[in-house]
Amino acid sequence: MNVPDSEIKTLLESYKTITVYGLSNDKTKPSHYVPVFMRDKGWRIIGTYPKEHDVGGFSIFKNLVEIPKEDRKFIDVFRSSDKIPEVVDEILKLGGTEVLWLQLGISHPEAEKKAEQAGIKVVSNRCLIIEYNQYF
Repeated sequence: MNVPDSEIKTLLESYKTITVYGLSNDKTKPSHYVPVFMRDKGWRIIGTYPKEHDVGGFSIFKNLVEIPKEDRKFIDVFRSSDKIPEVVDEILKLGGTEVLWLQLGISHPEAEKKAEQAGIKVVSNRCLIIEYNQYF
């Protein structure tokens, strides 16, 4: 993680669209209720999920390449830690991402370093709900 705690609030204030990588259709999973929470607090949420769904009324795409580049600046990831290298490679290949947020329990130091070296701000092992409640 290369974003210090003192910059989390500013980071969240600076990006009003969040693309959620792995936005689930299961309302009991954090990968669904965290995006709902952030949407209800004023953020525009776009999701990726391999299976089509319309749960929660989100715009869901099958993969990142289908999402316009301007909407991929802040990517919040709900994938297991072992999948993060693949996610980072995909993000770097597509370009345009400025913030990579790995949700609570998710980290991969080598992949994070690769993203950081490409100029991406990285936040890992942090929950958007917890951070929102701390700063707003």
